[in-house]
Formats: sequence, C-alpha cells, structure tokens
Amino acid sequence: MEMIIMSLLKYIYGGVFSLENLDASTIFDILLIACELLLEELVKHLETHLIEVEAHWLRSHFAYVYKTSFKINKLQELQKWCNNIAIKYPNIIFDSEDFTSLQENALISLIKRDDFQLKEVEVWNYVIKWGVAKNPGLPSNPENWSQENFQNVKTTLKNCLPHIRYFQIPGEDVVDSVRPYKKLLEKNLWKDLSNKFMAPNKQISSTVLPPRIILKSTLPTRTIEPFSTVITEEHKAEIATWIDKKTETYDIANIPYEFKLLLRGTRDGFSSDSFWKLCDKQLNTVTVMKVKDTDEILGGYNPLAWDKSKYYTYTRCENSFIFSLKNGTIKLSILSRVQNPAQAIYSRDDSGVNFDDLIIFNDKDECTYGKNSYEKQIRDVEGRFSINEYEIFQIHNK
Repeated sequence: MEMIIMSLLKYIYGGVFSLENLDASTIFDILLIACELLLEELVKHLETHLIEVEAHWLRSHFAYVYKTSFKINKLQELQKWCNNIAIKYPNIIFDSEDFTSLQENALISLIKRDDFQLKEVEVWNYVIKWGVAKNPGLPSNPENWSQENFQNVKTTLKNCLPHIRYFQIPGEDVVDSVRPYKKLLEKNLWKDLSNKFMAPNKQISSTVLPPRIILKSTLPTRTIEPFSTVITEEHKAEIATWIDKKTETYDIANIPYEFKLLLRGTRDGFSSDSFWKLCDKQLNTVTVMKVKDTDEILGGYNPLAWDKSKYYTYTRCENSFIFSLKNGTIKLSILSRVQNPAQAIYSRDDSGVNFDDLIIFNDKDECTYGKNSYEKQIRDVEGRFSINEYEIFQIHNK
C-alpha cells in the first residue's frame, strides 16, 4: 500500500508516474484508486498498459477483472477487452460460482451482442437464473409463483428481456424453457411467439431480432455442466503453470491440458473405497477440495499413480506439490512443492488422497493438514477440518 500511495503522490504533485518495478496486481490496484480520484489521464495510461503488456495477468484473473471493470464505468477499455473474451468463452462468466452477482450492465453488454457464442435458449436460461437470484425466497418451481413473484422478476429483468432473441429459440425449447415463465413477457410477444409455431404464415407485430452469429470454428466444445464445482478456468491455468514450472501463468485460452474428472465427492462419495475404486492406478492427477465454512480451496498434484497395493507405504516423488488457491477473501495462491520427496505420497486403507501433509481420510469431515513434507504452509491452522466437496482430475495433453 505504501508503494501505491507514493506512486500516486508523485503523479498528483509532479505529473510523473513510473511503472518500473510495479507488478500487474499493483498496477491494477493503482488503476482502481486513480478512478476514485478522477485521474482520467492516468486511468487511460494504466488501462492501455495492462491490456498491451499485462494481458496474461488479466486473463489469469479474468473473473475478478471482469466484475471490477463493470462496477466502474470509467474502465471502458477494459470492459471492451473483457467482453471480447467473454463472448467467445461465455462459460468463464456464466458457469462461474458467482455468476448471479454479475452487474446488470455487464450482463446486458454480453447478451446484446450479435456474436455472443451461446444458443439462444441458453441465453434465456441464464438470464432467468440471474433474475431469480435477485429475488430470494421465490419457490423453485415457477408454477408456484404468485402474480407478485412474476411482477418482481419482470421488473428485475426489464432491461435484459428485450435482448433475448425469442424467435430464434426452437419450438421444443420454447415449450420447455420459455413457457413456464411466459408471464414475464408482454402478452402480445407471447401470442406472436406461439403463433410462429402454430401458424407460421400469420403476420406478427413483435420485433424479430436476427439470429446470433455462432463461430463454430473458434468456439470450444461446451460441456453440459461446468468442468468443476470447485475451481475456475483461472485456477486451472494456474495449476497447469505450476505443473510445467513456468514463470508466467498460462492464458485461459491456451491451457495445454485437458482436465478429465475422475471423482466428485457429492456424486461418487467421500469414502476411501470410492477413491480407490475410481482412482487406483491413475497417473497425473490433480485433487481440489472446498473447505467447509471458509473461502479456502486446497489441493495437490500427483504425477505418479495412486497405488492401492502399496498400503502403509510412502512413494517417492520429485514433482508433486500441494496448494491453496486464491478465492473470495483469499487474495493470493500458495504453491508448496515437495521438500522431502521420499515422503511425498502415502497409501493406507483408511484414507484416499494422501500427500502426507494434506489428507482426506474416510469422510468429508475427516480431513487433516499439517506441514511436514512440503515447503510452505498452505493453511494458517493445522489439524482436522471438513470439506463440502472434492474433485480429482486426470491431466492429459491437448
């Protein structure tokens, strides 16, 4: 903070600002303060520098940069830069855990684009999800909504609904996804939409927006559900960077690995039996876990095979590591590489994942951490803790 204050004072009183010895994170913090102080020339200068020189950092912290830039209207260049990525890879934003906290102007800036790379029914579903989240306490089934419930959601979405291209949604999806919420639409619009399928030659009065331009050659395969319920694309890029021992974090668009889900606790169980059934003899795995009641995401990388036959035996490993990932109130990730390779990995019948320091025993409430075989402390508190979820991915080259 002292460095930030000194840099700003030099600019305010001397008109001089040097970016020398400032990392991207510090420059971004200075940019936010410069916005508050209405230092427009400095804001433009810092925006340009971040986009042209620090693009890898912006991509590695994309969700944070995106949300922050739309909270501050002065950061229009960053907004444009973010949108150019988000329209191509919408799942980065729309499948993120905090999607529903997205500001309205950010949401509209995407859904109004002709080149937004989502099927129209998916755009509709996400807009509904966002609107419902802004009205807590609604029944989960719209059939049970009152007239007041519909009116409240309609008011929330009044600036979003005009950007939906209703007449580009297939009839089956209109029936399944739009009809349950038809009271959100103007009566004439719903009438015209119904007529399109029942009497396609009948003239309609509603505005018909053109279909979106889907760039199939550049759009990555989109899964039905997010690849993870614990980590984001940014986390994935960071982990891939650590695996390859790179000094600069991979761009999210250039991650060299596929993350294949082998196990998810809430789907497959948290027991050691589930772990060994799904992960025995599996090489190159990344484990991630979400700690209960905190913002912590912990995990580890094991390039060797988990081996059930080696009960109560350490396996030597030179390249394993454990980590804590930045998330919410946790500002910085911590990478802890193995310092005692002879005790890097351990196998026992009453535990699954066992990095010696970081262990999941036979239940989600039976996890433990204690610094021993890895370089850095990744938790402030040692001992037992509980988790809400954990996942194990196998890493493959793309």
